[in-house]
Amino acid sequence: MRHLLTPHSHETADKLDSALEASARGMRALWVSLAVLGTTALAQAVVVVLSASVALLGDTVHNAADALTALPLGVAFTLGRRAATRRFTYGYGRAEDLAGIVIVLTIAASGAFAAWAAVGRLLDPQPVRHLPAVAVAALIGFAGNEWVARYRIRVGRDIGSAALVADGLHARTDGFTSLAVLVGAGGAALGWQLADPLVGLAITAAILLVLRDAAREVFRRVMDAVEPELVDRAEEALRRVDGVRDVGELRLRWIGHQLRAEVAVVVDGEATVRHAHAIAVDAEHALLHAVPRLTAALVHADPAPAPGEADPHRTLAHHAAA
Repeated sequence: MRHLLTPHSHETADKLDSALEASARGMRALWVSLAVLGTTALAQAVVVVLSASVALLGDTVHNAADALTALPLGVAFTLGRRAATRRFTYGYGRAEDLAGIVIVLTIAASGAFAAWAAVGRLLDPQPVRHLPAVAVAALIGFAGNEWVARYRIRVGRDIGSAALVADGLHARTDGFTSLAVLVGAGGAALGWQLADPLVGLAITAAILLVLRDAAREVFRRVMDAVEPELVDRAEEALRRVDGVRDVGELRLRWIGHQLRAEVAVVVDGEATVRHAHAIAVDAEHALLHAVPRLTAALVHADPAPAPGEADPHRTLAHHAAA
């Protein structure tokens, strides 16, 4: 359970994917999962009407909301294909982060609805009908959601899309809530009338757990967080480049599902401009091979300090942030 609920990284990309290829994979994952979840939610909705199960209602709404999150992600992947402009000089990749925020809000809204429906049924208990159909619908919901969750998370990790990973975690929540509906149906079959609304509250708790994890992933991406292992890998690759004496400031950031880097390397102070430039090109080349999903790196060459020489950046000192 801890392995399934907690976001964790499995680096599977050993080479760079182009923006077009990554977006195409993301779009394919969205439409396939939309079809699967849409079919699942429709089948469950029929059983909700027949059974009046509030737990299954919460699960169905959550499934429908999860299916609909494909829409903002689809818009984000489409925007991400557009070329950079003079206004959006880095392109439109950050649209994925905005889609991730929409997904987090959708998870929160579905949790609030599930809680409202469960509390209402606790205050006004009603019998659940057609319990075998409810149980079958719960199993269908679990199978569909777990398949979609694995698919979305795998593709999201492969292409570096935090929003798609968050969407996969959302689907995984739905799978667990479907199992909870199965438990509620079993309790109702044994004559415990409150089992259905209590399971509805348990579904709310599960939604809140995944809401926390999805929000954390999206927040880190919005704040330009990267895995420290990527920084270590980049530094190691730079230090192996001929002509690089040291690595200064190194920054990595995500733009959509692509990485960009900015780095300062120290070279021989007596090197010519052409030689220093050649070293910088070699350094960028090494980074592109070493860091998965890195698409560009801006490499600045600093001269190695000579004894008694003043800091070459001293004219910029007064512009430094306080």
